[in-house]
Amino acid sequence: MTEQADVIVVGAGLAGLVATYEMAKAGKKVLVVDQESSANLGGQAFWSLGGLFLVDSPEQRRLGIKDSYELAIQDWMGTAAFDREREDQWPRLWAQAYVEFAAGEKRQYLHDLGLRLMPNVGWAERGRGSALGQGNSVPRFHITWGTGPGVVEVFLTRVVAASKRGLVTFQHRHQVDEIVVTDGAATGVRGTVLEPSTEARGVKSSRTAVGEFEFSAQAVVVTSGGIGGNPELVKKNWPARLGKAPENMLAGVPAHVDGRMLEITENAGGNIVNRDRMWHYTEGIQNWDPIWPNHGIRIIPGPSSMWFDGNGTRLPSPNFPGFDTMGTLEHIVNSGHHHTWFVLDQKIIEKEFALSGSEQNPDITGRDFKLLAERLKKGAPGPVEAFKQHGADFVVRDNLRDLVDGMNALTPDAPLKYEDLEREIVARDREVKNSYTKDFQVMAIRNARNLLADKITRVVSPHELLDPKNGPLIAVRLHLLTRKTLGGLETNLDSQVIRPDGTPFEGLYAAGEVAGFGGGGVHGYSALEGTFLGGCIFSGRAAGRALAR
Repeated sequence: MTEQADVIVVGAGLAGLVATYEMAKAGKKVLVVDQESSANLGGQAFWSLGGLFLVDSPEQRRLGIKDSYELAIQDWMGTAAFDREREDQWPRLWAQAYVEFAAGEKRQYLHDLGLRLMPNVGWAERGRGSALGQGNSVPRFHITWGTGPGVVEVFLTRVVAASKRGLVTFQHRHQVDEIVVTDGAATGVRGTVLEPSTEARGVKSSRTAVGEFEFSAQAVVVTSGGIGGNPELVKKNWPARLGKAPENMLAGVPAHVDGRMLEITENAGGNIVNRDRMWHYTEGIQNWDPIWPNHGIRIIPGPSSMWFDGNGTRLPSPNFPGFDTMGTLEHIVNSGHHHTWFVLDQKIIEKEFALSGSEQNPDITGRDFKLLAERLKKGAPGPVEAFKQHGADFVVRDNLRDLVDGMNALTPDAPLKYEDLEREIVARDREVKNSYTKDFQVMAIRNARNLLADKITRVVSPHELLDPKNGPLIAVRLHLLTRKTLGGLETNLDSQVIRPDGTPFEGLYAAGEVAGFGGGGVHGYSALEGTFLGGCIFSGRAAGRALAR
């Protein structure tokens, strides 16, 4: 089977939709090829919380947050820690361009498409304590009203409209196996037609072949996502600097996020850089109502839970909840156990626990003001309470001794000593009785509450965990959770793929996670959060506009 178009887009996730939107707007005919069914349009972005990294936004200014391009680029470069002369050449340029976008036209670009934001601004990746080091100096995490589906919607509706005008064609259940190269230029794709699938969004689908295809075009854009759904590829690319790769991790993305197109594009002549850079979360919990295999959900924590490793030792400063994902990941991997524990109380879970993902936030996803108002009532948010009641990783008890017994019942091969946890928690409780302290985590809690929005909606006042009036006590067993590829196909600022010799690959482009969200690694070694969807948008837009010229 053959079909022709001006451009072929491989992957119908957010980056692919953005690129397609930009090209169709310019009158180009685009063929979108995806191995999944139409139920999965929008890819991983659909499942996200819809967080967007913005700099000096109206939302920030209304909250009294003073931000600037200069502060943001300082934070980005300190977090990325670029140190590879060849492989970081394009990522450095992408980083500068992306922060300029986030501080400039990004918000207006999305607003003009109909995207709206929640009024609060979250403070993710709060940093390791150095002005020039890792982390966000100020809150920059803007949540989309409508979460991930709301981000997808503003592009998908326009792409679907373009399809009705004959400018866009979708070929679902078409798995690309090869990029066709003619006289050194990408001119099409070949692959396998998969049997039809009626599986719901995110559910693992069949790979039974029923035919073959070949499509031709003047250019190919690869927007197929990362490797987070392929545990073997995660292990293969695992960075030695973090220690030995964990044998078992929860999956934070569907199984179709398999990384196949990285090798396929490399075989065609594209260059992969920084393949050992990746982003995985440390606060994963088993989904009690899973959609894809080994489905994990990330807790987005406030700063107050005490964090213990699998040996019962409190994690050292600054490995506090929400401060430094990659630094904490490295510590955990080398601690002897790959699970950790949050210990908290009812007061903390009610205010500080949020769950990542569109399906875990039905009020914001559904733009339901009435349901959103339920968050103001006493008790944990509904989805959090459901995990507390049904989740395999939650232990709820009235006193610490019973809590530790419950924790040990979950991990009999790594028993905790009651005396160790009691000593740490009692010592920490003594530190909250004054408005000053030597405990860095308590300092961090008080610092967070200087932001009025955090004080009202996100961070509880320091209090004694063992005081019964704040109970019951809660322990949460945390797992490592796969998520993002930070390296990928090397691209220039037009999202054009670069060959190993440093020259542009004629007719071949890449955007989104498969390109390390731009350049082959715009985030460097670590990320500031809210930058993944934005990276898909920015790099997809760059590819689309380059091919629309």
